Amino acid sequence: MPEMKLLLIGLVQAVFLLLVAPFFTGLSRVLRAKVHSRKGPSILQDYRDIFKLIKRQEVVPAQSSWVFRITPYVIMATMLLIAMIIPVLTLQAPLGMVGDLIVVVYLFTVFRFFFSIAGLDSGSSFAGIGASREMALGVLVEPTIILVLFVVALLSGSTDLGIINQKMATGEISYLSPAVLLGMVAFAVATFIESGKIPFDLAEAEAEIQEGPLTEYSGRSLAILKWSLGLKQMVVNALYLAIFFPFGNAAVVTPSAILVSMVLFLLKVVVIYVVAALLENSMARFVLFKTPAVTWMVFGIAVLSYVFYMVNI
Repeated sequence: MPEMKLLLIGLVQAVFLLLVAPFFTGLSRVLRAKVHSRKGPSILQDYRDIFKLIKRQEVVPAQSSWVFRITPYVIMATMLLIAMIIPVLTLQAPLGMVGDLIVVVYLFTVFRFFFSIAGLDSGSSFAGIGASREMALGVLVEPTIILVLFVVALLSGSTDLGIINQKMATGEISYLSPAVLLGMVAFAVATFIESGKIPFDLAEAEAEIQEGPLTEYSGRSLAILKWSLGLKQMVVNALYLAIFFPFGNAAVVTPSAILVSMVLFLLKVVVIYVVAALLENSMARFVLFKTPAVTWMVFGIAVLSYVFYMVNI
């Protein structure tokens, strides 16, 4: 019975993140407009765009294969599965019996793999460039994420996200540890990059290379892809909060505790989006070739985190 209750919590988490994802992508656009001193779109504009696209006719390139057709559903399913595994609302991982840190890393890889090959499969040269860019960013960012997760797993003695969550919340893993502080900084920058923020990306810019793999998509498939990219931002932020700021997550599964956890989670994500909006609008965009200078520095911070763990400081 406890397993069934946790499975239900996992489903609630996935639906919750799915429903609020367009709100936060809309919030990001509104914050950017405010910083630029312009009116900007409505905060609900992304909901309208998604539902408008769902009603439109879908056109598929003649040269594309089944990969192009199933990719929107694969990446949406992948993000929903990660949303079910991460302890977003409770101190226990809802699907801890089947998924841990390693599974989450593999699922992110599946997302990036299908997103990239779908661009190549479309036959569009612009989509191909976007796919290459997506793979390049993955090569630059994923080593940092994996190394920080490895350090956190060593500190907690487990790859179970629920155990990591509980040890951070109860103070068994101290924030005063240099390994934790450096890992937190490195993971925060990696989360910022994965969220598609300036100076590395511009998540909602249809004409930009980042959305190159989406070039040939239309109708319902494009709606699912856009929704999935918004959900990915939420999932990456939720993973960061679950590992380093699990405070407020429910220790016992009751309706009132879950409701409080939802409110606190939303407040924490709002803070992340406000800080991200201030950062991304205080600097110019990088060209892709300058990105490694930053990502290598961040990877160096992650390596330092591992070194501090090894020397037990």
